[in-house]
Amino acid sequence: MSRQTPELGVIYPEPRGSETFTDPDAAVASLCERYEQATRFLCQSFADVMRTGRVRGRFRATYPEIALVTDTFAPVDSRLAYGHVAAPGIYTTTVTRPDLFRNYLTQQIGLLIDNHGVPVTIRQSSTPIPLHFAFGPGATVEGSIEDRIGRPLRDVFDVPDLALTDDRIVNGLSERGEGDARPLALFTAQRIDYSLARLSHYTATWAEHFQNFVVFTNYQFYVDEFTAFSRAAVADRASGYTAFVEPGNRITTAEGSTGEPAARLPQMPAYHLIREGGAGITLVNIGVGPSNAKTITDHVAVLRPHAWLMLGHCAGLRHSQSLGDYVLAHGYLREDHVLDDDLPAWVPIPALAEIQVALETAVAEITGLEGYELKKVMRTGTVATIDDRNWELRDQSGPVHRLSLSRAIALDMESGTIAANGYRFRVPYGTLLCISDKPLHGELKLPGMATRFYTRQVAQHLRIGIRALELLREMPDERLHSRKLRSFEETAFL
Repeated sequence: MSRQTPELGVIYPEPRGSETFTDPDAAVASLCERYEQATRFLCQSFADVMRTGRVRGRFRATYPEIALVTDTFAPVDSRLAYGHVAAPGIYTTTVTRPDLFRNYLTQQIGLLIDNHGVPVTIRQSSTPIPLHFAFGPGATVEGSIEDRIGRPLRDVFDVPDLALTDDRIVNGLSERGEGDARPLALFTAQRIDYSLARLSHYTATWAEHFQNFVVFTNYQFYVDEFTAFSRAAVADRASGYTAFVEPGNRITTAEGSTGEPAARLPQMPAYHLIREGGAGITLVNIGVGPSNAKTITDHVAVLRPHAWLMLGHCAGLRHSQSLGDYVLAHGYLREDHVLDDDLPAWVPIPALAEIQVALETAVAEITGLEGYELKKVMRTGTVATIDDRNWELRDQSGPVHRLSLSRAIALDMESGTIAANGYRFRVPYGTLLCISDKPLHGELKLPGMATRFYTRQVAQHLRIGIRALELLREMPDERLHSRKLRSFEETAFL
């Protein structure tokens, strides 16, 4: 069913009135029904136009919306970093893919209802769903609508609007007039849809497969080890892991594999070790450089993961360090520059106690070293992140002086960017690097030496990262998501 607005020539799906809920499960069910109705209408309308070549008007469906209205400064547990609004007012957020975000939405809506004692309203927003985002994962469209009807797509369907896909809320730049609603969440529906599409493009896996605990790495060696670990874990029915997903969405379970691997690897391939409730581990090989690090974290952030870690190789900067030693970052010297417009370098990026403890505990467990003995293989300090892979070829007086002033103990090209974007997006972050060379001291990897180093060290390093994420998984959400990451005026949704 649909209705047409004659004066505008706009055709909408059958309207549905607002509903109020005190049950978060029922509220999310309404979001799912509304979103499914809207996207089905757009897909069917597109199919009709492609089949007949006739255009009856402009087809439009809008995202569903969550609204909260409160008129009091409700007393809340001050220890909570999320789940409540700061002041009386109207708060809203548009919603996409409620099927994908069901657990997250149920939790966040439930906290609002519990903490404020008022219902939430589910209704249709005024924000159109772009046709591009209405198709489900893996959908393909044959042919061109422009060729079929002799008109541009945007004449008949809504297309993505960059004004609705920016990071104004995240960056604290959201402006509103008197009486305007305040944001409930960090991301608008179109911003989320944009990132879901980008994730599929960059990683060759669907967003559905991403887990709540994420590892970023900069070497294929870690992928090989993660693949071996994941296959063994899936084969062990007592492990709690149920499937392993590779690029191309090839799924391996204890019963066997389905699907074909990607014909060619994408720019940043992702691998997912699945656990019930999204509690498994995703590993993404982001390659080298801060640009890739920003790109992938910009998009993974909309999935609201519980934590992400950087595990990779770095240059050691101290005489006392040895190849194969670990570096646990507790500070970052950011000379990557890719986030300068969003998060200036003068903003401090704090170490998060929960992540630091988990990483140090994991190093101790896996290496068998404790206390003072742990200092033999791991040092805690500042990691410098730079945007020039061949920084050693420049005049050393400037860079080396800055590194010395910062007390940096290691240098890489991704860690500071990943940590800074975690800070910006309110995603708990951490960094554990492994020293693979010491260019300031003339210790460079030679081919045979590099092979032996990687064979020996990568497996242990990856196992430490996995163990750290397992420790974080056992931690309650309210402890893991630190108040350090929340700004003066924060959204209620995590």
